[in-house]
Amino acid sequence: MTDRKAFRRAKPLLLALLTSITLSGARAETQFADQGASWTKATRATFYGLDQGARVVPYAWIAALETAKGEGFLADGLARYGYFANPDAQTPGLPAGFHTADQQGVKTLGITCSACHSRQIEVNGVPWRIDGGPALTDFQAFLADLDKAVGGVLASDSAFDAFAARVLGAGASAADKQKLKGEVAVWHEPYHAIMSVSLPTPGWGLGRADDVSMIFNRVAGLDIGPGPTHIIKENIARADAPVRYPFVWNAPRQDYTQWPGFAENGDDILGLARNLGEVYGVFGVYHPEKDASKPSGVDFQAGAFSPQFFGLLELEQLVRKIGKPNWPSAWKLDAALVAKGKEIFGRDPAKGGCGPGCHEIKPGEARLVKDTWRTPILDVGTDRREYAVVARQGLTGNLQGAIVLPVNFTPLKAKEPIITILGASVIGAITQEPVKLVEALAANPRLLFELPKPALDLKGLADPLEAGRQALRSALQGLFRKEIVDLGLLQAPPTQYKYEAKVLEGIWAAAPYLHNGSVPTLADLLEPAVNRPASFKVGPSYDLDKVGLAKDQGKSTYVYTTTGCDDLDSGNSRCGHEFGTTQLTPDEKKALLEYLKQL
Repeated sequence: MTDRKAFRRAKPLLLALLTSITLSGARAETQFADQGASWTKATRATFYGLDQGARVVPYAWIAALETAKGEGFLADGLARYGYFANPDAQTPGLPAGFHTADQQGVKTLGITCSACHSRQIEVNGVPWRIDGGPALTDFQAFLADLDKAVGGVLASDSAFDAFAARVLGAGASAADKQKLKGEVAVWHEPYHAIMSVSLPTPGWGLGRADDVSMIFNRVAGLDIGPGPTHIIKENIARADAPVRYPFVWNAPRQDYTQWPGFAENGDDILGLARNLGEVYGVFGVYHPEKDASKPSGVDFQAGAFSPQFFGLLELEQLVRKIGKPNWPSAWKLDAALVAKGKEIFGRDPAKGGCGPGCHEIKPGEARLVKDTWRTPILDVGTDRREYAVVARQGLTGNLQGAIVLPVNFTPLKAKEPIITILGASVIGAITQEPVKLVEALAANPRLLFELPKPALDLKGLADPLEAGRQALRSALQGLFRKEIVDLGLLQAPPTQYKYEAKVLEGIWAAAPYLHNGSVPTLADLLEPAVNRPASFKVGPSYDLDKVGLAKDQGKSTYVYTTTGCDDLDSGNSRCGHEFGTTQLTPDEKKALLEYLKQL
């Protein structure tokens, strides 16, 4: 009885204590940036999970794997890598940008473009979602940990037995276990082959990836070799030119894209080509085989070819709907400073301005259907490392002798620039069988208006599919800038290192800055390179005054160490883009920052 009376007396204090603990540990509700009327909860949900054809690993396997700490690999929804929850996930527990899809009867984990192009920042402890923004995730750690986890299962009998019990059930036969082990080993061989060579030390870190190298390594190193492995080890190189993920709300409108500006862009067929290359890089199944019955001499969709043309076309339409994030009204702006900053922005860059010749909205090169924005490709003295990637050459493997290039139809030689191998892989798959494209259009008729007009006029033609191929070839004719293709043929280093100068709408939400993410805030970018931080923490906490990453990152311990102007080939140089750093006064820089906030 005494104990009960004591409990009754203490109960109010206990409840107060529990309430205090709950409130202090409560997480503020996620706010969503205003990105226009076309960007809704429904479009966001589709963007986070629409299948584009990436196939990483059988879902049952990764669900059965454990981390080095003995926890389930998917237990935290991959939050430890910076990915955030998706309440509308088709498979509960998977974060935004991840999904499951059927691959030859097997439920398989896939990735969509939103995994790399959605971000969450925090302001005063409140999380803000910015769709289409550069992700603050550690993709290399995810790739490396998956390799290590599967390798560990294969290396230990006890670990494999526990893994097999979780995949097959406790009563699985020895034969079933042996079959599973063989399947896991076959999957792991090419995966380990690329990861053991590609992943650099130190790693890419939060918010960066060497995606071009990884696409090159995947297509040339894992996809086009002879069966059964399809591996060409000589074509795999260290992926040591990481760049910041770009924001994509303006991406479909640029006339050129990718950081070195090597890809023609603007029409949805060019977007399909761009996105197909991305799917190859993130585990799309692509194993071309020689086939004399095909016009090119190669079956580009052989076997279990997984890219989903409908999903790729639909995702491009979704990206067109993502508006630039508007600076929240709760974060007050100084109207007088904005007006002054607008005048400074419009000055010539030689006088500290940003717009003319660089970041202005101006009509770009003509495309077959769409109007574009001009995307200047300029050398502004920034890091050069990515140019070592685009200049790589490789063995053509099963593509040797293929006739797929739309400009001159020259058969591929035994060795070619890898950018040519990638272009052939993209164009070959798209133009080989327009049937899949027609099926995608039938499922979504409005996409007909995105196709080049010649592809629609099929009346009276003996071979409509061939007409479709020819129209697609015409649309894809300038897939890569000639000077970039030529770079792959050069033996000497280039004399210029040009990168795209984007329209700056929504630039406030895209920190860190420069193509390699080497400058934490816009305020730092307006300083000479020698005065920019040599190292800084990368994480979600945001500084509204300096516009970019906050100096203190309570939820992140990752530190990015940069190099100066004495090492422009490091991949990490903070040098270059010093427009306005000496011409503008502190007050003018403050005004320019205020204007950039509301772009």
